[in-house]
This record gives sequence, C-alpha cells and structure tokens, in this order.
Amino acid sequence: MRIRGDVFWQWADPELHHRTHDETLDDGTFIDVQVRLSPSGNTQMFIGVYAASGMALHEEAFDSRPGESMTRALAWGVGCARRLAISLNQTDRHVA
Repeated sequence: MRIRGDVFWQWADPELHHRTHDETLDDGTFIDVQVRLSPSGNTQMFIGVYAASGMALHEEAFDSRPGESMTRALAWGVGCARRLAISLNQTDRHVA
C-alpha cells in the first residue's frame, strides 16, 4: 500500500480524465506516473516513486507540460520515474 504525500493529494482531482502507468521494479520500488488534461487543456503530470514498504521516496507534480500530448508526457514521466528510482536506490546503498 502506498503512503501518499502532500504533493499527490494537492495534485489529485478525480473529476479530470487521466491516464496512469504503475510499475513495480525488480527491487520492489513502485513507480506511479499519471497524466491528465486540465480544464484549460494543459497536459499535467504526477510522478511518484515509492519504497517496497509503501513510503513515498519522491513525489513531483507538473502543472503544465507545454507542447506535449498526454501520451508523450506519460512516456517521458515513466522514464524519469525509473531514473529517479535507480538514483534513489543507489543513494540509499551508499548511506547504509
């Protein structure tokens, strides 16, 4: 179960149509990328990276992805989330 942070709850709006990509990586890290269209037609995006325990490691929201369709923004966000997850996991290993 993911423990959502403030960034997610401020971004969330169940009234807006959105697309989601959820993925569990080999080490158990979970990524959640969501894109949507704002009422004014802007492509918006949320990126979440969560530990296997569900704790939020990183959450980020974009109010606008100028010039990007939902599909293109989702693809970019998934790549970004994967890179973040790898980076965060490497940092944890060096600290331990």
